[in-house]
Amino acid sequence: MKRLVLMLCLLAAPAFAVEPDEILDDPVLEARARELSQGLRCPVCQNESIDESHAPVAQELRVVLRERLVAGDTDAQVVDYMVFRYGEYVLLRPDARGANLILWLAAPLMLLLALGVGWATIRRKADAAEPLSADEEAALEEILKQ
Repeated sequence: MKRLVLMLCLLAAPAFAVEPDEILDDPVLEARARELSQGLRCPVCQNESIDESHAPVAQELRVVLRERLVAGDTDAQVVDYMVFRYGEYVLLRPDARGANLILWLAAPLMLLLALGVGWATIRRKADAAEPLSADEEAALEEILKQ
């Protein structure tokens, strides 16, 4: 039972990152804010969203995000504002367009290239192997008998 409680507390820990004074009165705006903040990266924690992060910078970003929503910005306008202000790094999942497309495709292409080079090397070495001569086979049989 204690383990279950501990696991539930650990799983619920990211939910505690949003401070009670940050939560908006309008539940619809708050839901939008939570959804948007899950897609924005904390500059300090790097692979945590600002929704999960306890860093002061993440708190500031959450406050700015909510201010923009209260001001009437659409979701796209809020994200564009954050990208303009903090750079594309703030997006947890950057767009796969333009220069980013090269980054998205580079790893799979390099993997395919490495597999091709490895396969060609193995095939070349396998084809280059010569069968044993009669003397070598006799010597091998002698060694195996010992």
